[in-house]
Amino acid sequence: MEKNVLFPQVGGFLHGGDYNPDQWLDRPDILEEDLRLMKKAGVNCVTLGVFSWVMYEPEEGRFNFDWLAGIMDRLYAEGIYTILATPSAAHPAWLDAAYPSAVRAGRDGRRCRHGGRVNTCWSSPEFREKVKIVDRKLAERFGSHPGLLLWHIANELGGECFCPLCARRFREYLARRFEGDIGKLNRAWWTTFWGHCYSDFSQVEPPYSDGESSIPGLLVEWKRFTTWNIVDFVKTEIAVFKERTPQIPVTMNFMSFSEKLDYRAAAKELSLVSWDSYPAFHNDRETLYDTMAETAFYHAVIRSLKPEKPYLLMECTPSVVHGMSYNKQKRPGVHRLACLQAVACGSDSVLYFQWRKNRGGCEQHHGAVVDHLGTADTRIFREVSQVGETLSRLSRAAGTVTCARTAMLVDWDNRWALNEGHLAGKETKEYVRTCMTIWKEFFRHGVEMNVVSSEADLSGYRIAVAPMMYMLRPGTAANLKRFVENGGQLLATYMTGYVDEHQLCYLGGFPGDGLSQLFGVISEELDTLYPSDRNRIRFEDGTEWEVFDYAEVLRVGTAEVQGVYAEDYYKGGAAVTCNPFGKGKAWYAAARVAPEEMWTLFEKMLGECGIPARRLPQGVEYHQRLGEEGTYDFYLNWTTEPRAVETGPGRELLTGRSAGEGAWELEPYGAAVVLRETPRGGAPDPRIATDANGWKQE
Repeated sequence: MEKNVLFPQVGGFLHGGDYNPDQWLDRPDILEEDLRLMKKAGVNCVTLGVFSWVMYEPEEGRFNFDWLAGIMDRLYAEGIYTILATPSAAHPAWLDAAYPSAVRAGRDGRRCRHGGRVNTCWSSPEFREKVKIVDRKLAERFGSHPGLLLWHIANELGGECFCPLCARRFREYLARRFEGDIGKLNRAWWTTFWGHCYSDFSQVEPPYSDGESSIPGLLVEWKRFTTWNIVDFVKTEIAVFKERTPQIPVTMNFMSFSEKLDYRAAAKELSLVSWDSYPAFHNDRETLYDTMAETAFYHAVIRSLKPEKPYLLMECTPSVVHGMSYNKQKRPGVHRLACLQAVACGSDSVLYFQWRKNRGGCEQHHGAVVDHLGTADTRIFREVSQVGETLSRLSRAAGTVTCARTAMLVDWDNRWALNEGHLAGKETKEYVRTCMTIWKEFFRHGVEMNVVSSEADLSGYRIAVAPMMYMLRPGTAANLKRFVENGGQLLATYMTGYVDEHQLCYLGGFPGDGLSQLFGVISEELDTLYPSDRNRIRFEDGTEWEVFDYAEVLRVGTAEVQGVYAEDYYKGGAAVTCNPFGKGKAWYAAARVAPEEMWTLFEKMLGECGIPARRLPQGVEYHQRLGEEGTYDFYLNWTTEPRAVETGPGRELLTGRSAGEGAWELEPYGAAVVLRETPRGGAPDPRIATDANGWKQE
């Protein structure tokens, strides 16, 4: 598999992070010390300008970029490259005073005041024009700078605006969506219920806090519109750089699995994707391994936006976060391990927020490489320097990618639809949590799983899992049928195929749109269980799974019954089924059970597809990256006890030692990265087979 090196000039992984020298322009001694300390910590890249608009343009029309030019020149002279951000996430006070439309309005329709960040009306023509002006000047001044690696659009975008401009754009969006036919909108939203029909698009309003909130189709369409409007704004920024600096790639930093914005729509406009990772380290509700399994899930969400190339970890903390209920320090050794996890999952960077702590402002106590103490003799600085050394040892792995043959189907608007839908349990739907816990069961057994759209090309996958696919997007049913017909194994669960893209229920039984033929079952009823309720699913071999929260009553057609309910009025009724379809199989789990109990089913599916599961010690995480040289196997120990792993032969890159057929001991919070090289001449490693889809397989 060929490498996809993002930044050949760097010669490895990016290491550095958010740098704010504009806060220290009156302290040249500190700026000089920053350069010395960056070299000491192995920093090769910094992000500049994220919140620098007022420093670029202290008053309207008067610009000053000389300070930035001086900083970039000095950094480049020291071998440190720059990711240059656009400053649109933080408005200058003069801008909001002169152009009130730049500030968003809340759900009550009232315009917000100046303050915070990303407090933006995405529709404001004045704001868009001012952003384009400053972006053009950045492109003209710095687009040919030899130290410029990447444009970074704004910062952690999201948020709804309910101002008159956005309301008007919403109506225009709907008119296009429904081809100017208000009758189509009324039929799609079933507005005859409660007599809420519209006679003109001008009558449609956003879901204000004191307005229309009883039409499910409107609620989910407003979420889609907000994504469309934000992405439309982002496109206006990107257009400036495409025109003036087409050779420089563009990204924007996402936030795990934020509900505010459908990242898949935004990712289509970007050269590469990046995200900001802030786990709740060392909390008292779960083990560190469980915390980092959740973080690995978010890495997979971001990686899967553009799985053909590496992504970037744009922000993480080297020590402590800011703004959580409990801001706990990372324990010694954990920072290095968390950075290795990002690399193992496919990131080609470890970048921090931030380089040096700011003296004031709301994030003055957020973790940083350089503390208020200002010296290199701190635990945090030493651990960051160790990460720099570690990334240097792994530099040849930059540009390689992870290759998953299992996929989880997750859609943003399905999440919105479930949250807005008046069905099941108000507190127990937990769509994201349900997807994550199933994903983590594959993760625990060393099986890489991407997180993709229900419309994604599934031809490269052997197994697809679709939890709670309540809303079927256009083309989803045909996509799933095609996948199974061609030999894939698909597992769906309760609450599959209840509504279409407009939140209209399917007629003729769930799952709708022809999926009842794919699965060979029809769901007649959905029973919502109280926390004290329980049921069981019983299998012929005597195995039982405990049921909680939800149970569907199935009518079985062509499917083969695998397990039945043990109790309640649907005792003896089908609970788990399998329907052979074409060359593949469509499995259906009609009730919620703990994913660890479902492992026997997952293992059966994996075995039939020839995908190996690993026997990993408790608390150990495994990933693999593939490149021209061979495979890079990552083993991470999230426990305070030694763990032994079977790595197979190869060269362990962190120590330089050879790894043999026996066990390799991981220290507490320790790691191993084993390179299994492809023999010269291109012949495949005999330990790595290649399946029909071109994926390497052990």
